[in-house]
Amino acid sequence: MVANELDKRYEVRSVSRAVEILECLTEPGDGLTVTEIARRVGGAKSAAFSTLQTLAAHGFVASQGEGALRRYRLGLALARLGEHAITQVSLRDVAMPVLQELTAETGLSSRVAVPEDGFAVIVGRADPPGAVRFDLHMGHREPPHCTGLGKAMLASLGEERAREIIEANGLPARTPRTIVDPAALLADLAEVRRRGYSVDDEEDAEGIFCVGAVINDHRGECAGAISVTGLKLDLPVWRIHQIGETVRGHATRITRLLGGRR
Repeated sequence: MVANELDKRYEVRSVSRAVEILECLTEPGDGLTVTEIARRVGGAKSAAFSTLQTLAAHGFVASQGEGALRRYRLGLALARLGEHAITQVSLRDVAMPVLQELTAETGLSSRVAVPEDGFAVIVGRADPPGAVRFDLHMGHREPPHCTGLGKAMLASLGEERAREIIEANGLPARTPRTIVDPAALLADLAEVRRRGYSVDDEEDAEGIFCVGAVINDHRGECAGAISVTGLKLDLPVWRIHQIGETVRGHATRITRLLGGRR
């Protein structure tokens, strides 16, 4: 069974309906009437009303107004649960099974990192059997301007914040291919945002390429990034970008597992 898919044998319909109602109340605006809610989730208005009253009794739904004009919105109890959920979730724990699948699919070493003072700090990795092992140890801080992980995170912060980090850390050359011009790096970051993945084309170490993609949290902000690393050899450009699309897809999966949004 695919993760997060419900086996219909165990479905409790009343609970599913409550979840559907909560989902529809996430729509922007000043809330929905019971008639509007029943229309969105399907079923009788009386059933929607009963579910709303139960949710309201536990603080998961709040309302304002009277009679048919009463409008319902999400309750603050959800914020309390959300804070607890966030503290219980480890990016590494969520990402590692996906990293293992990414490594199996690409045959490349993969890593997950979290942001720290503009740098990417590695917190997990997966290596294919018998592959070349790169010196990318846990806790290693990768620079933001010339690595797949770093550029993926830097691009997600927006141009103004990226400029601040560039000015604070500089653009030291690691190889002849490192981007050391701020304007050129900002243009590269704009391209990263457009396509959804970054490329380190021998910019951090000669003969090695790295492709990364950002992971977002529930606010849509950078929670971390994943990447794959391999030997450049005669790898064609189209293959690097094909790998980039694969990495982007797996990063999106992790974002969803975290309850985040792109």
